[in-house]
Amino acid sequence: MTTVGIKVLKSQLSKYVAKATAGETVIVADRGRPVAMLSPVPRAVKVIDELRRQGVVQWSGKKLQPTTRRPWQPGDPDPQVSRQVLEDRR
Repeated sequence: MTTVGIKVLKSQLSKYVAKATAGETVIVADRGRPVAMLSPVPRAVKVIDELRRQGVVQWSGKKLQPTTRRPWQPGDPDPQVSRQVLEDRR
């Protein structure tokens, strides 16, 4: 982990962005006091962004709302089976 002052960060931003891209976390300090953190983008964000580019998922740009649906748990009906039953009813 690297710590850098704001003045140095401004003058060498590309260098510190490259460090974050390589997986390192950079702490930004103002007069020696940590105030911010520059870190790599989590893998999940990269995967979702790639799926969006491929057209597999869409995002309206609105703030995401928490789901009210309980996540699937072992013992619940298999979602694939439920989908097949619904298709058979049509």
